[in-house]
Amino acid sequence: MRVLSPRELGEGERERWRELRALADAPRNPFMEPEFTVAVGRVRPQARVAVLYERAEPAGFLPYERGAWGQGRAIGLGVSDCQGAVLAPGAAPEAGELLRGCSVSSFAFDNLEAGQGLFVPYAAEEHATYVIDVEKGYETYESVLRTQSPKFLKTTLAKERRLGRRAGAVRFVFDERDPAALRALVGWKSAQYRRTGRRDRFAREWIARLVGRLAETRSAQCTGTLSVLYAGDRPVAAHFGLRSASVLACWFPAYDVEFAKYSPGLVLHLRMAEAAAAEGIGMLDMGRGPAEYKDSLKTGELAVYEGAVTRPGVGAALHWLSREPVRRAHGFVRAHPRLAAPASRVLRGAARLRRP
Repeated sequence: MRVLSPRELGEGERERWRELRALADAPRNPFMEPEFTVAVGRVRPQARVAVLYERAEPAGFLPYERGAWGQGRAIGLGVSDCQGAVLAPGAAPEAGELLRGCSVSSFAFDNLEAGQGLFVPYAAEEHATYVIDVEKGYETYESVLRTQSPKFLKTTLAKERRLGRRAGAVRFVFDERDPAALRALVGWKSAQYRRTGRRDRFAREWIARLVGRLAETRSAQCTGTLSVLYAGDRPVAAHFGLRSASVLACWFPAYDVEFAKYSPGLVLHLRMAEAAAAEGIGMLDMGRGPAEYKDSLKTGELAVYEGAVTRPGVGAALHWLSREPVRRAHGFVRAHPRLAAPASRVLRGAARLRRP
């Protein structure tokens, strides 16, 4: 086994990584491609890739980050929506030995891909990630919506027409290259985080830089994609995510609150589904975490896992102290839905107090 920084991966190793992903049964999520790991490595000096060998041939890759005290975590933990190792069929390394080879005492994950037999046994929780299936085309998806959510679809399309009458002709760009549109999205999303009492991800320099790098990434299996809904010449909703040839990983959606009554975010997602289907993409992955808009748009769910593999050491103890109490508190709220609304009110109240 060798441990490298992502930028040290040669093109041959990256191509082998892509070959192994193509052999996997899991959806071709772009977060699991080498391009995402390389982009994280550009903004996170602690990023590493363990390369496993079998008869001098790469047989597996584990992208991860190493903390100052030896704690390990999935690459891009906190923003990556699909995590795990990329292994050749039949490869079965022992988890503890792999951690030792990586010089880490733990490997934490919060969106572990289903089917990751190496790490799933160590998961503490299973979560649902919500997906839109457009494999059979957008018209088929619309017919599903008409059956399961007829009022939702009718109302959303009516709002789209009203938006056009109010603010100008509605148009959609699936792969917008105008940096001004990305800046608008970041501004809306930061305001949303603050408004709802959540930590502004874009206030963290490495995340802002990562999105900037991925916006310039153009690869068959990992392309940064900015989708924008315009009314007239004005952007009213936007989304930045990553796409492969078969999966659009939804990541950062937001909209201009001035147009909130027209539900531009919902209109945007419908147009994204339509455009993705036209591109031959079969699935939109909206990520984990319950949300009313996901319930309205989804056609199904996939499992992802949260937890950590540990081996004895100071780093493992630090992992437990830093993550387990918070994880258990979140789990308690999820297990008691009546607490969700009060918790949300507390977050919004804290946000108001922090405002100047």
